[in-house]
Amino acid sequence: QVQLVESGGGLVQAGGSLRLSCAASGRSLSGYGMGWFRQGPGKEREFVAAISKSGGSTYYADSVKGRSTISRDKTKNTVYLQMNSLQPEDTAVYYCATSRRFYSDYVYTEAYEYDYWGQGTQVTVSS
Repeated sequence: QVQLVESGGGLVQAGGSLRLSCAASGRSLSGYGMGWFRQGPGKEREFVAAISKSGGSTYYADSVKGRSTISRDKTKNTVYLQMNSLQPEDTAVYYCATSRRFYSDYVYTEAYEYDYWGQGTQVTVSS
């Protein structure tokens, strides 16, 4: 059974940074692309960042581009999202997910491309 567990969220002041982690069990992440999504209060879930199976390709939503970095550590079976210069509009529950396409080295931005999701970690940015 595949489990994804996010951590690293919390309360931070505007301008601060957080590093989110997504640890997997039950599946080696090395064969799959990974993504981060978020859902703010009263908003729909939206794409944040994605990384390919190899880690050679990444893609970011315009809202976080230049402020965030997605990375992966295959030895730890973990994916990270480093977020800098956080703003109140970044307040959301952040979810990681694994793509459903085994051994594809593309990056995916649509939620339907992902099959397993974590429970989410809350990020709150105060002004």
